Amino acid sequence: MTNAALEDKTIVRDYFNSTGFDRWRRIYGDGQVNFVQKDIRVGHQQTVDAVVSWLGADGNLPGLLVCDAGCGVGSLSIPLAQAGALVYGSDISEKMVGEAQQKAQQVLPYGNQPTFMTQDLAQLGGKYDTVICLDVLIHYPTQEAAAMITHLASLADRRLILSFAPKTLSLTVLKKIGGLFPGPSKTTRAYQHKEADIRSILEKNGFAIARTGMTSTRFYYSRILEAVRS
Repeated sequence: MTNAALEDKTIVRDYFNSTGFDRWRRIYGDGQVNFVQKDIRVGHQQTVDAVVSWLGADGNLPGLLVCDAGCGVGSLSIPLAQAGALVYGSDISEKMVGEAQQKAQQVLPYGNQPTFMTQDLAQLGGKYDTVICLDVLIHYPTQEAAAMITHLASLADRRLILSFAPKTLSLTVLKKIGGLFPGPSKTTRAYQHKEADIRSILEKNGFAIARTGMTSTRFYYSRILEAVRS
């Protein structure tokens, strides 16, 4: 791992274990937030809903083995578990994982709870039918994202679903996601990725695009790609 890659991961981990945790827990929750944070909440939920809809449409969610890489507070892991999937969620932030576990216990006290782990994405192991990574690549430049996607592809027996901030959109708009919270220590870098680059990385790892989606609100932009083994 390069020094730059290590620095990016350290920045992300420290941010989501400190000031970022409180802010994004509110955004991903259901409490009172400002209008910009509410817009981001709506956008993120639309991305989650789109992925849940895709998997549900296949008709085989019960018992499906899924890895939610970068699970955050469980926004995707929990509804997939509610639908019967066997979910393994991981996140680089210990605080995010703790929040996800608490939420799962409240929603699924006697049911099929996800298994959550505090883990760097690069350390993930095992094999899963489907690997999903939502709203993570925005924190890393394309070179690092390529290594992450390659590793995630090695864990997926059948399908890999990714979301990323597309390069075609204004970087200034995307920066508002972090810039809403003043202070250099309170934001993470927001990286955009060219869709052609992401598609090329997936193809090099033996995957072909099956479905695509796009979430676009005033302050949240996310391109979703579902790739299956070709």
